[in-house]
Amino acid sequence: MSSVVDTKPRLKTSAMIASIAGEGQVTRSAPFGHALVELAREKTNVIGMTADLGKYTDLHIFAKAFPERYYQMGMAEQLLMGAAAGFAHEGAQPFVTTYAVFATRRAYDFIHQTIAEDNLDVKIVCALPGLTTGYGPSHQAAEDLALMRAMPNMTVIDPCDALDIEQMVPAIAAHKGPVYARLLRGNVPAVLDEYDYQFELGKAKLLRDGADVLIISSGIMTMRALETAKALEADKVDVAVLHAPTIKPLDTETIVREAKRTGRMVVVAENHTVIGGLGEAVATALLSAGVACCFKQIALPDAFLDAGALPTLHDRYGISTKLMASNIKKWLA
Repeated sequence: MSSVVDTKPRLKTSAMIASIAGEGQVTRSAPFGHALVELAREKTNVIGMTADLGKYTDLHIFAKAFPERYYQMGMAEQLLMGAAAGFAHEGAQPFVTTYAVFATRRAYDFIHQTIAEDNLDVKIVCALPGLTTGYGPSHQAAEDLALMRAMPNMTVIDPCDALDIEQMVPAIAAHKGPVYARLLRGNVPAVLDEYDYQFELGKAKLLRDGADVLIISSGIMTMRALETAKALEADKVDVAVLHAPTIKPLDTETIVREAKRTGRMVVVAENHTVIGGLGEAVATALLSAGVACCFKQIALPDAFLDAGALPTLHDRYGISTKLMASNIKKWLA
């Protein structure tokens, strides 16, 4: 009786929190922490605040450079948001970090009532967005964009890589009002450097053009979209990638203009539930503008996600490069 030996390497527990960088991919360490330090050297009212997660949101870089402007609030996210509002009322510009689940689910009412209602200048920057951890629904913020999009006065950002984060920090500091931004931490891939990219608040950027498919994406899915576009070249499929890092306010002008081009399937790719995120925002924009196109979504399901190794989960829920390419080929056929 013969048997097949699985030659794949066994995934370790670390794969549940592994870097999203691919093998051999260029990365930069803690881009948010270093960018915030540079900003704070110019703006003396910038402070850093966290809820026992400085090391895990790269805010420890700021704490080392400006210990007198760093506030560790303990595991009390509601207190963190209330205190940030108080600092903002007194003229400080707080950059607040925690995990996305704790900000958007545990402290939602405090953000809504103490920060957003008064349109305060607080920047909430959150790690582990979407499916970037394998530790199950308690840590997977699959619905964070939907929650924060629904909050009046809130600007919502989903950056792609190290360059996006580095440029995002001074841009959101220049914007007066509350901001919710997703955060990639640790060794963050650097993919946008080769595309002559510049982050602009509220603007989508066409990274590459293509005649067959237009992928509109944000966050890590822009990395996957670019990889998918290169993979599909071998099958003579020409893919355009439009990166939309600002989810609210959405750059509807650019999205509508690109989607209006005839003969292209429009695919929205996001590391977020199919409910209430970039996909629904784009669909609304296209319908409102009277744009008729073949529209598809690559997103997480409306479900509580499994725990496990990230590569396995990304394949399971269709947001890996391999599954993106496979689905797009199937849809085109």
